[in-house]
Amino acid sequence: MTAAKPARRGRPGYDLESLLTVAVKLFNERGYDGTSMEDLSKKLGITKSAIYHHVPSKEEMLRLAVDRALDGLFAVADEVAEADGPAIDRLERLVRGSVEVLVDRLPFVTLLLRVRGNTKVERTALARRREFDRIVTDLVKAAEAEGDVRPDVDPAVTSRLLFGMVNSLIEWYRPRGGASAQELADALCKIAFTGLRQP
Repeated sequence: MTAAKPARRGRPGYDLESLLTVAVKLFNERGYDGTSMEDLSKKLGITKSAIYHHVPSKEEMLRLAVDRALDGLFAVADEVAEADGPAIDRLERLVRGSVEVLVDRLPFVTLLLRVRGNTKVERTALARRREFDRIVTDLVKAAEAEGDVRPDVDPAVTSRLLFGMVNSLIEWYRPRGGASAQELADALCKIAFTGLRQP
């Protein structure tokens, strides 16, 4: 005799993942501060207590969401850190991987790029973003030291400009019918690493 599956609590069709998806959509539309638990419960068609069954607070939903984006970016950074080869190639791999994360986790990355530091969760996310920025800047410095990046632009400025292009995708990229992550990464890397001018 097989054991019966435990009864699932809450409204059918809503688990933490689907709840988080709706919450992130609302946070991006209305802003985190402009979205209440009441707004979420109305959008989901469930009670606030059903939401609290899955997550203890709105702030915890924000943490889960921004961590989804940051964890993806840091996974790419860890991969790049373990790779051999010239710094310029590792920098390009970091850019390409970041584009892939952005496309794969677009709503989560969009939310991450909109946090302003109003809550502890947001301040923690911003600290992690600064840590990621330092990784990029260090790669630019290493590529400059190897003679592959022009030395007349501050590496921190170069890294901000480079990731400004990556991050701008949240403003205009739409997954349906748009370019693939690979095509976006190819285009971005051609412009960033080769430039606009014809050779």
